[in-house]
Amino acid sequence: MKNIIYSEMMVHVPMCTSKMAKDLLIISNNPEKLSAEASRHAQATFKVSSCNLEDISSHGDKSYDVIISEMPCDELLLAQINRIIRDDGQFVTTHESLENIEANKSLIKKISRFFKVVMPYNLGDCSTALFASKEYHPTADIILQRADMLDGLSYYNCDIHPAAFAMGNYIRKEYLGVIKN
Repeated sequence: MKNIIYSEMMVHVPMCTSKMAKDLLIISNNPEKLSAEASRHAQATFKVSSCNLEDISSHGDKSYDVIISEMPCDELLLAQINRIIRDDGQFVTTHESLENIEANKSLIKKISRFFKVVMPYNLGDCSTALFASKEYHPTADIILQRADMLDGLSYYNCDIHPAAFAMGNYIRKEYLGVIKN
């Protein structure tokens, strides 16, 4: 069940926040489950890239509405993502546990150089991901109809989506001034 929850949350949160989630890029060495979830969005076409910078840099400028990455983020990767994501695009990435405060603050600051909104969210399996957006806010701009029209889901729904962004006070205090929402 853990892999199902993870895949649903990694894909549907950004896809149901994007106004026109049409072009999706999945950066992963094991993309099968993420690709299966992405295929639930009939309007979307998606490509899969392996976790190497050379493969990612071969994509055209402003080609994607949503990018989902399981690759560790560094300055070079973020620069490439910034180049290939559209001006209103969403980016989701895995990261270390929120308990690793200094590493995550550093990562959030790096991502914040390219995105207006950067927020951690619960994946529903005791882990978190980072959501970043050039334009849209994940709780204010959720496309409810798209979230409710997805069939066959085990975990994700329009109520789980905004609830995933709720964080305890100790997290909020530690990341105050770093998270952009």
